[in-house]
Amino acid sequence: MERFARTALFFVLAAAGLLLAKLPAVRSQSAAEAPARFIAATAAPAQNVNNGSAAVSVRKIAAILIAQNSGAARVGSGSGSPAVDPGPRGASIGAGGPIANLTADQLRFFNDAAMRFVNPEGVADGLGPTFNADSCGICHSQPAIGGSSPSTTAFPNVGSNPQVALATANGAQNKLPFFVTPDGPVREARFKFMTNPDGTVNRNHPDGNVHDLFTIQGRNDAPAACTMAQEDFLKAGNQRNLALRIPTPTFGDGLIEMIDDATILANMQANPAAKAALGIRGKPNRSGNDGTITRFGWKAQNKSLLMFSHEAYSVEIGETNQMFPQKRGFFPNPPPANCVANPQPEDATKYLAAGDDPVRVPSDDDAFATFMRFLDQPTPACTGTACSASIQNGNKIFASVGCALCHTPSMATGQSSFTVKVQGLSGVQANLFSDLLLHHMGERLQDGISQGNAGPDEFRSAPLWGLGQRVFFLHDGRTSDLVQVMREHRSHGSEANGVIDNFNALTSSQQQDLLNFLRSL
Repeated sequence: MERFARTALFFVLAAAGLLLAKLPAVRSQSAAEAPARFIAATAAPAQNVNNGSAAVSVRKIAAILIAQNSGAARVGSGSGSPAVDPGPRGASIGAGGPIANLTADQLRFFNDAAMRFVNPEGVADGLGPTFNADSCGICHSQPAIGGSSPSTTAFPNVGSNPQVALATANGAQNKLPFFVTPDGPVREARFKFMTNPDGTVNRNHPDGNVHDLFTIQGRNDAPAACTMAQEDFLKAGNQRNLALRIPTPTFGDGLIEMIDDATILANMQANPAAKAALGIRGKPNRSGNDGTITRFGWKAQNKSLLMFSHEAYSVEIGETNQMFPQKRGFFPNPPPANCVANPQPEDATKYLAAGDDPVRVPSDDDAFATFMRFLDQPTPACTGTACSASIQNGNKIFASVGCALCHTPSMATGQSSFTVKVQGLSGVQANLFSDLLLHHMGERLQDGISQGNAGPDEFRSAPLWGLGQRVFFLHDGRTSDLVQVMREHRSHGSEANGVIDNFNALTSSQQQDLLNFLRSL
């Protein structure tokens, strides 16, 4: 854990956008083998590996994709050229720094936590036996540490998808899943249903758990006797049993954590006539432990940043901690005993001698929560009359078509004891563009996964702050195009249908203004 010289260099390079990784050759599943439903969302890996699954014909893929898109909402139906997504904006980086007015000690803890956030873990530290990443920074680096999936092409050109190199790092024997590509998003995979002993899907028994992409088998730092094969993601995809997720940005999460339940509920009850006219409902997800409103994750399934960080360390990296002290296998089975060598938990509070630096006392998981809590909200490209006429008009259209009824522009935080200087985390306008509620998003976006009160097609209104420098969109990263995002919001059962109908009724110029506004956030 204490390899901070290497970590500090990684952090500096990542912040400067200089991480252009050299990718080793990896074994991957070909596009011809990939399940049709994911072809549109992923680029085709170059090499072909036959694992016994039946290939899907190009003609069949085309037919399925045509059928999926035949009901797509039209964009640019007004006069003039069709509206286009202007794409991620360039300099400067509008996120990644700490909130204002931290004390000197708080800033010291924040900086230490930032270094831990990007520190790569080995098996001796707690990695595995299954994992999706070896550090938090792998998933959260665009456009700065704490963000979302990186990109080689979008400013600040952080680098390729690090999962590609990670598949075979340190001698590992993993095949690259078909949905992981060099300039695609970092992804995790969930299985919708459990499988029978014969490998068929048992659709009467939901699974919903994360099934990590990689194992430590073959790594030069793993126990020599460890034998643990990867899951067969190609088979799961062909069985329509695969659901994908991408990382959510963590900027401003300390402000989200400090929004009172009463504020969320009051916002939910506001504008009832406008919401009813558009078919917008919304409900909070709630903790199964104390009944309060949960708010983190794609389905608002996590209550606090402490829970969020501990769960991610266990689920994404495999490292046990004080909240999740047992190693994970592939649900519902524990891992093989010959793949687990460390005492548990692997990450815990450090009880230091008097005189030692107290910044080293918190566990990594606790430090991650501190880092996310003190990360400031993203800074938009402009505000008010400092924006172009197009962006100002787009801001008004955002409200008039109904987007703001779910993507609430701002909510105020309550009083926080995490910070002592004014303003800190207390009484701050969090410009999150989310109501933090769950909404039915319809057939096109449903992923078949239930979490807490969130059903298979329900998702939290994704916060839009920082969207201007984000590359991948929607829960599974299926598109980088905001126009396509609009289309995906409209399908049978979606609460967004009325809003998208309003968007489609705009002129192309008005639609462009709205897209320009979104990319200014």
